[in-house]
Amino acid sequence: MGRGKIVIRRIDNTTSRQVTFTKRRNGLLKKAKELAILCDAEVGLIIFSSTSKLYEFASTSMKSVIERYNKSNEERQLQNQVSEVKFWQREAEILRQQLHNLQENYRQLMGEELYGLSVHDLQKLENQLEMSLRGVRMQKDQVLMDEIQELSQKENFMHQENVELYKKANLIRQENMELCKKIYGTRDVTAANGSTQNPHGFSIGEDSYVPINLQLSQPEQQSHEMPARETRSQ
Repeated sequence: MGRGKIVIRRIDNTTSRQVTFTKRRNGLLKKAKELAILCDAEVGLIIFSSTSKLYEFASTSMKSVIERYNKSNEERQLQNQVSEVKFWQREAEILRQQLHNLQENYRQLMGEELYGLSVHDLQKLENQLEMSLRGVRMQKDQVLMDEIQELSQKENFMHQENVELYKKANLIRQENMELCKKIYGTRDVTAANGSTQNPHGFSIGEDSYVPINLQLSQPEQQSHEMPARETRSQ
């Protein structure tokens, strides 16, 4: 019966964790020695336990292994830098070529530098300009339609405001008519306006609104001198 599969995770039990560390450390050191002997490889192994205890193995010497590692790491970083520089140089060259093509296309669209183009190329350029012009006209028409719609909405809004103002004017006119009825009594307002002369020169009608100016007339003074004169004459 085979061994069960072990879940790779931290062992919570301290004793079991220490036993497992010892067994696997010895196995790892044994594998490193075998690799160095069998394959003629320079092997360096450094292990720190959970208690910060150091275990190491080197096929030659740990110092030479570390120096060789640092040198190799520096060379690898240098190669990466060179590779990165070459990569960005290629990207810059591609961008320059794209910019050159865009500038050339722009000049041709403006009718410049057309020499060297064949009839097919000129026809293609003409079709491209017609398509661009068609797109510009469609966009212009859309903008005009949007402006017309906005103006129509403003017109409707102003019409609603005018309707409200007209209602208010009618209400004020009705109030004026009621006030005129109170002033002239139960007589018809229109007849009163037609038959009565207004000393201030205004008339009140149903189709116009004028402010009402009221002015009380001075009472006529009775003359008391006439009887005296008549008495003297008699």
